[in-house]
Amino acid sequence: MSPTHDRSHSDDLLSFIRSSPSPYHVVAHAAQRLEKAGFQELRETDDWTAGAEGGRYVIRAGALLAWYVPAGAPARTPFRIVGAHTDSPNLRIKPEPDTGSAGWRQIAVEIYGGVPHNTWLDRDLGISGRLTLRDGSSRLVCVDQPLLRVPQLAIHLDRGVNEGVVLDAQQHMTPLWGLGPTRPGALLARVAAEADTDVAEVLGWDLMLHDIQPPGYLGADQEFLVSPRLDNQISVHAGVTALVCAATAARPPAHIPVLAAFDHEEVGSGSQSGAQGPLLERVLGRSVAARGGSAEDFNRALAGAFCVSADMSHAVHPNYAERHDPDHHPLPNGGPVVKVNVNQRYATDGTGVAAFAAACERAEVPWQPFVSHNAMPCGTSIGPITAARLGVATVDVGVPGLSMHSARELCGAQDPGLLARVLTEFVTTG
Repeated sequence: MSPTHDRSHSDDLLSFIRSSPSPYHVVAHAAQRLEKAGFQELRETDDWTAGAEGGRYVIRAGALLAWYVPAGAPARTPFRIVGAHTDSPNLRIKPEPDTGSAGWRQIAVEIYGGVPHNTWLDRDLGISGRLTLRDGSSRLVCVDQPLLRVPQLAIHLDRGVNEGVVLDAQQHMTPLWGLGPTRPGALLARVAAEADTDVAEVLGWDLMLHDIQPPGYLGADQEFLVSPRLDNQISVHAGVTALVCAATAARPPAHIPVLAAFDHEEVGSGSQSGAQGPLLERVLGRSVAARGGSAEDFNRALAGAFCVSADMSHAVHPNYAERHDPDHHPLPNGGPVVKVNVNQRYATDGTGVAAFAAACERAEVPWQPFVSHNAMPCGTSIGPITAARLGVATVDVGVPGLSMHSARELCGAQDPGLLARVLTEFVTTG
């Protein structure tokens, strides 16, 4: 990628990521973009039968579901679903956060998801998430300042560090933020002040740490993106882009385009806002009923549905090529990968490959196959969960990158735009 290459999509993605340090911020900023395109929010407690056509979205905590119903679309019209997730592995603040040791003030954290611990060392960290107030409302908060740090032990005190560092999640991952005795309530007071909220009104919170170093471009020709939370904000951003394009196109989509951006994928998806729960099924069912559809119509809409589960994937690592299948070496800027695992860690089958490949052909987007090394455990996604819960055909795809789950990840600068292009084709024409 040369410096003169069109950066409009990648620039917009980096702006989206920088403004979205937590799943709650991801959802809020996605909703803002949808509203600009004419989408309207529905609450789950609302009556959905009024105004069933057009763009709608539902927020539940860190999850967002959005869809667009063209005028006159029959209730049995099949869905075209883009599935993604809003969460990323990180360090999350414990219920009693204020702690300390040896004269240092520290903040107690819990490891969320599959975190490579060492990638969080010696980074300037801020705090983000949401505060829940006495009246039940929530308020987003982001302290995007160098507030905390997990310090690396000096090599003079660990001469064997280059033979391998072992970090205990309880003992070695506690960030520092000051000197002196522990001050109970100090962290919450600081965060509440940043949110312009009376700390006495805060009865609950969901707070996490984020690297405050901004995302950007890397490489001799600036052909890479380096950023926190590429996994999986790339896919959420591409899904929002595709849904907006489908809703604002001169020609209405042939199906009902849907974006399902779940929370808690990194810890198994088993939550009220995760893919294992009934959220997607209920929302789709209610959208059919709102148009006067029956249970039979809903079942027909699902029978003709298709889902693309979009989640970041692995590019071949030049320093560890032996960890990859020798015949499957995806590279950045080669287009999205189609992920296959015969043990159903990914939901892709031959039908899914063919459907996605056809969409890529129509969109003039290259694609690459991916399969794991037989001796390496394979990751998974929301794809198999969605396929099992809804019984819909599903294909797992993603942008290939390096350093997945690290505090800072890398991908090709062209690939996010290519993913958005093919997803637009998928939700528009199927």
